[in-house]
Amino acid sequence: MGARWPTRDWWRQTPARLARLWRSSLQLRTVAITLLLTGVAILVTGIYMSLSISNDLYQSRLDQALRDSSRATTTAQSTLNASDVSSGDAGKNLLNTVLQSVQASTSSRLVAAYRVPGQDTGILAPPDRGSPAMNSVISPELREKVQNGGSKQYYQSVALPAGSDSDPGIVVGSQLTLPSYGEYELYIGYNLRDSENTLLFVQNTLLLAGLALILLIGAITWVIVRFVVEPIRVAARTSERLAAGDLAVRIPERGEDVFASLARSFNGMADSLQSQINQLATLSQLQQRFVSDVSHELRTPLTTIRLAGDVIYDQREGFAPATARTAELLHTQIERFDRLLSDLLEISRYDAGSVVLDAEPTNLVRLAEDCVDELRTLSEQNGSELTLDAPGGYFDVPMDPRRIRRVVRNLIGNAIEHGEGRPVVVTVDSNESAVALTVRDYGIGMSPQDTGHVFDRFWRADPSRKRTLGGTGLGLAISLEDATLHSGWLQVWSAPGAGSCFRLTLPRVVGREITSSPLPLPPADAGATMPQESGTPTGSEAHA
Repeated sequence: MGARWPTRDWWRQTPARLARLWRSSLQLRTVAITLLLTGVAILVTGIYMSLSISNDLYQSRLDQALRDSSRATTTAQSTLNASDVSSGDAGKNLLNTVLQSVQASTSSRLVAAYRVPGQDTGILAPPDRGSPAMNSVISPELREKVQNGGSKQYYQSVALPAGSDSDPGIVVGSQLTLPSYGEYELYIGYNLRDSENTLLFVQNTLLLAGLALILLIGAITWVIVRFVVEPIRVAARTSERLAAGDLAVRIPERGEDVFASLARSFNGMADSLQSQINQLATLSQLQQRFVSDVSHELRTPLTTIRLAGDVIYDQREGFAPATARTAELLHTQIERFDRLLSDLLEISRYDAGSVVLDAEPTNLVRLAEDCVDELRTLSEQNGSELTLDAPGGYFDVPMDPRRIRRVVRNLIGNAIEHGEGRPVVVTVDSNESAVALTVRDYGIGMSPQDTGHVFDRFWRADPSRKRTLGGTGLGLAISLEDATLHSGWLQVWSAPGAGSCFRLTLPRVVGREITSSPLPLPPADAGATMPQESGTPTGSEAHA
């Protein structure tokens, strides 16, 4: 097979991956922040040094140009003062000679001379002379200053043409006096290309040195942070293993620095936790063993008491009314005691982790029908109409039918007991990942605080209420364990005055994750005190 190319949306996933890496890596954050701050510091320092060097180079070249121009101007004026020129040709030659001497003394080929405007036009004065490059860079402002400045020098930074490009330069202007011809403006241009090359060299050197320094600092920071972060990583991995149940794991203790102190403190905490957990585990095992042993030991005397109670109960018709009633109460409480022992044994098996799922293909709708038929007489005695609505779920699902039957019977029995004589609706439905059953009553309901404790062992929302079914207080706790054993859900919704709804959701394949339940919770008629009339779709039907 060929190489796998990145997916087309890799660029969309990259920011999220970088963000996760940034959040998860302390070493990366430390190095990145160090590089950022170092880069800013080096950038500011480099800009400051570059500006300082640039200003110093410019100022030194300016001073040099002014001195050079002053010396050349003085020499040229001395030459003009010593000359005796009266004819036009001689004046023209004299101006050319002076300009050539200026070029020779300044080593600059950029020299220009212009007659100051406003002088006597009747004199045949030498014409203006100058390099074409100078004519295009001398600004009117500079000429005005030179024309009115007398013997003073004026300068201007310009861009001197250099082929298709331009070079930085300085133009210095002053006045010359040609005998018999008047005042002339003298301009000398100085090319600063060499200074610019020096500045570029310094800037490139600073840039390369800054980049090398950033990389060096980054590498040093990476190494240092690695030494610092590695003990933290060891502590994190050790704490994860400790949280996962490996109570014997410890952090290696090396040296006498702060990380060694951390390791000793952590190991001391781990020792204390291990001791307490072992103690609690021992107490839990003793408690489980005690409950299991007591339940088993009570079986024998309970069996004897039950046999004797059954004999008395079968002969109650021949007793006096008070004795007959006592025999009935004795029989009822012995049966309740027997169920309590059975529930305690079941709970002890769950606590000990010895429960095994005995799954077989079972139709949840048929199982619910059997439970409804079994408890219909009880619902009629309590004045509650018990109905089954099954829009889906007509297929076999792997489950332990004995345990699920116990859950469904317990849920329906609780609904009848707390339904206040109102209807109880059992609904079964399914989707692609699960099959679910809800038991909806319209009785007294529960507050949110009570709902949070409904699956607690031996908990009752109202201790003063009688138990119609003679419950043990462990039914919902065992039901929750049964649902969890099937990798399912057992959830509840309830509201005061609006009744309750318990939802059992089982996966269609044992062990497979449930993505969603086919029945809603809260139910579609949440808040209703009675189901809708016949002919109107119920909540489960509307959901289907």
